Amino acid sequence: MLLVYTHKITPRLRFTFTHICKRILGVKVAFTSKIEDFIAHDSLKMSYTKQPLSNELFVRSHTLLFEQGLSDIEIKVQQWDNTKAFFSTGERSDLPFDIFAASFYLLSRYEEYLPHVKDDYGRFMAKESLAYKNKFLNQPVVDIWAYKLKALLKERFPEFNFPKRLYSVKPVIDVPMAFYFKRKGLLRTLGGTLNDLLRLRVKQLYERYLVILGFKRDPYDTFKWIITKQKQNDFRFLVLFLIGDYSTYDKNINSSKKEFVSLIKSVADYCDVGLKASYFALEDIAILKKEKRKMEAIINTELNAVRNSFSKLNLPTSYRNLIELDIFNDYSMGYVDTLGFRAGTCTPFQFYDLDYEVQTPLQINPYCLLDFGLLKYASQLDKSEHLQKLINEVKAVNGTFVPVFHNYSFSDMERWEGFKSLFTSILNSVE
Repeated sequence: MLLVYTHKITPRLRFTFTHICKRILGVKVAFTSKIEDFIAHDSLKMSYTKQPLSNELFVRSHTLLFEQGLSDIEIKVQQWDNTKAFFSTGERSDLPFDIFAASFYLLSRYEEYLPHVKDDYGRFMAKESLAYKNKFLNQPVVDIWAYKLKALLKERFPEFNFPKRLYSVKPVIDVPMAFYFKRKGLLRTLGGTLNDLLRLRVKQLYERYLVILGFKRDPYDTFKWIITKQKQNDFRFLVLFLIGDYSTYDKNINSSKKEFVSLIKSVADYCDVGLKASYFALEDIAILKKEKRKMEAIINTELNAVRNSFSKLNLPTSYRNLIELDIFNDYSMGYVDTLGFRAGTCTPFQFYDLDYEVQTPLQINPYCLLDFGLLKYASQLDKSEHLQKLINEVKAVNGTFVPVFHNYSFSDMERWEGFKSLFTSILNSVE
């Protein structure tokens, strides 16, 4: 156990040290403000305060973990070996940066509570982030900093054996539209037909009726391939189905259709199944509650995982709604157009509510790759190279690689050419 001496034990401090020490390094952590208890401890220990007590392992603390609410923080990002960091500590500190305050800033999404420019969907975009502006978005810096702390602890306490964590993959597959042509109903089918005719999309019109008449598989119906891949791997995929009502933003088929219900049940026999919350459920907890109940009725078990449509997050409201409905796993923490680590980590963490200054039971599972983020790279080689760089970053800290693909990413459509092999390479990275 690591004992931390500090002048004030706060919820922010507990939250941050728990993530770095317990979740990343696998070491239990305790806190004390009593010097005699600190001196008596005969295993891992360090002080986190303004001045060292003696010659112990000491990290000079920034004020952030001892504050409440939001303030205008001056941040200067600097190079640190092969990574970057901020909140420098001065000469007497054993670490040149306060990695705990910096980690809290990233994990709590502090910057998303501050004024910023949103996109058309009201989302916080990568270009607004400190990590993007200072070119460290492509690294799980919190995990890298944790490993630097581990090296320092090993040097001071060579007899202590740290547990080793293993690199893992948690594939997420979004299903906003299970079928492209099938089961759309008469009006939507006629509308699609008319649209094809007006735009002279003869090939698509021909394919539409081959599918509707049963002569060809629907291009979005890639579920046999997904299940085959699941059978080849020991770790479970998470498949998230949209079952919300039809709207401008959400265009899946009616969730009461027998074939759709049967599809969800058949996927649930092999994979973990969760909910892709509809666009309007993000603003209205009553709609989210209705979708939760509907999904639970289909899968005959409690709903455990949710991801928001369009990866939209309204902090802290989105997460508070999940907690109120007893949903304890979120997969919305990432960017739609840019690869990288939105919260600076590749390790699942608890949501910290900055308004209430409390760690919540909601586990955030940050993803570092959304399939749309790979579309900006023209060639398959470029896509593979950027993907491999991300995998290498996560492997270096034995973290959890969470990619988000869609069912249509595995179709034969030209736009998604090569995405099956990209997904397979992620699965194979565990070997």
